[in-house]
Amino acid sequence: MAIRAVLWDIDDTIFDYGSAERTGMRRHLDHEGLPDGCDSVERALDLWRELTVEHWRRFAAGECDFEGQRRGRVRDFLGAPLTDAEAEEWFERHKVHYEAAWALFPDTLPALDGLADGYRHAVLSNSAFAHQDRKLRVLGVRDRFEVLLCAAELGVSKPEAEAFHAACRALGLEPHEVAYVGNEPDIDARGAAEAGLLGIWLDRQGAGGRPELARITGLGELPALLRPDTRFGAVSLIG
Repeated sequence: MAIRAVLWDIDDTIFDYGSAERTGMRRHLDHEGLPDGCDSVERALDLWRELTVEHWRRFAAGECDFEGQRRGRVRDFLGAPLTDAEAEEWFERHKVHYEAAWALFPDTLPALDGLADGYRHAVLSNSAFAHQDRKLRVLGVRDRFEVLLCAAELGVSKPEAEAFHAACRALGLEPHEVAYVGNEPDIDARGAAEAGLLGIWLDRQGAGGRPELARITGLGELPALLRPDTRFGAVSLIG
C-alpha cells in the first residue's frame, strides 16, 4: 500500500537545531563568561552539547520533567548548586540568544512544498508540545502539520513503538501507510521501521554505514523515495 502521510522529527531534521544552539550559546557566553573548568568557548560548547544529550536522555526515560532537564543542564554546566529559580533565570537568558538564531534548513520548505499534494503531514517529537508548537509557529510552518505529538504529553518517547503508533492513530492511518523522517538512525529510522512505518534516516552529515535503513542525505531526495520509479522492473522500497 502506498504511503499516505509523512511524520516528521523537528530538531536537526527540518529545524537547524545544532547551529542555533551553538550560535545562541556562543553569544550567551559572551555575556555570562565561561563556566569553571572550561578554558575555551569551544570546550564550553562541546560540554553544553554533551549535557544536552544526557539530560534529554533522562527526560525521554521519564527520570525528570521538561523543566527539570533544563535546570539539570544548567547546574551541571556551571558546576553550581543553583536554586530552581536561579537555574531557570540563567536558561531564560540563554534562550533569548538561542531563539534569535532559529532557522529552518534550506531544503525544508522546498520539501514541504513538493510533498504538499498527495501527502498529509504531522510531527512526532521527543520534546514538549508547548515548546515545539511555539517553535513551529515562529518558524512559520505550524500550519503545514495537521498533528503535533510530543513525548512529554504522550508519556512515551521514540524509539518506543507506542509513540509512533499514537501518531498513526491521530492520523487515522495504519503504520504501513506512514513514513517517518528523522536525523537519528536508531531513535527515528530504526524505531519507526520496527513499529511498522517506513523509517527514513536523514543523514545530513553523510555518515552512512547503516545499509539496513532507508537513508537520504537531504530532504530533496525524499520525494523520489516516497514515489520510487518502478518502471522496467525496479523494486519499490515501500511496497
